[in-house]
Amino acid sequence: MKSINRFESFPEPALEIPPGPSVVGVDTSLTATGLASSEGWCRVIGYEDKKNPITKMPHAERLFTMRRVLDAVIDAVGRPDLAVIETAALSRAGGGAHERGWLWWRVYERLTDAGIPIGFLTPNQRILYATGKGTGQKTAVVDGVARRWPQWRTGGNDNAADAVALMAAGRDWLLAPIADVPKTHRAAIDKATWPEVQ
Repeated sequence: MKSINRFESFPEPALEIPPGPSVVGVDTSLTATGLASSEGWCRVIGYEDKKNPITKMPHAERLFTMRRVLDAVIDAVGRPDLAVIETAALSRAGGGAHERGWLWWRVYERLTDAGIPIGFLTPNQRILYATGKGTGQKTAVVDGVARRWPQWRTGGNDNAADAVALMAAGRDWLLAPIADVPKTHRAAIDKATWPEVQ
């Protein structure tokens, strides 16, 4: 397998992060899972050999590779107080839907087995929290994250930016927001699915 940790960033030293509970945002993908922690880092983890895609591998090799991605994602998530996962986009077209679903459910299973509370935002709720609108281009989320949460350097990576928005929504739900957001953005918090115990 080629590198499974394609992108990593940490906060600028001059930009403080308000104290609060540990939250990790998770945007699952076999080629580019976006992760962002309230401790100030972003990571994008995935299998990146485009000449030998996971969906074209023999089944045994495919499962081995998918498990390596899963293990790398779970290791990076660690033991936060809350994980916030983007729900699967069931209408999304393209190859690998079977494999993407496997990864989503395995991440959920591993976090649940570890006793980590999980919140869920739909793709539209994530976009709403980042931009104030329920739909939009990936660049709008990247721009919204860079403007509102500059401590997280995403390098323009939309997977990392998505994870930052998920993480920030989780901190907001825990009443320890990273930054104030307008009421239109906060509507995503009310629409999302959160664990029973806060």
